[in-house]
Amino acid sequence: MKKYTVLFLVLAVATGLVGFTGLRFTGIEVIRVLCLITADLFVISLMAKIFFPNRKLKLQRVKKE
Repeated sequence: MKKYTVLFLVLAVATGLVGFTGLRFTGIEVIRVLCLITADLFVISLMAKIFFPNRKLKLQRVKKE
């Protein structure tokens, strides 16, 4: 999810420009909803990048008793 941040930003801007610039056609509501969804995904992935940076996790073996 974190690696798609730029993609979500581009999609949100592109669908926002088409959906909210005053164009009128039959599928405009769908494009507006897609803009809101991609903007939400952009914010979520951006927050994931900020709060959970890439860290290498070391796996530890669990001892069975």
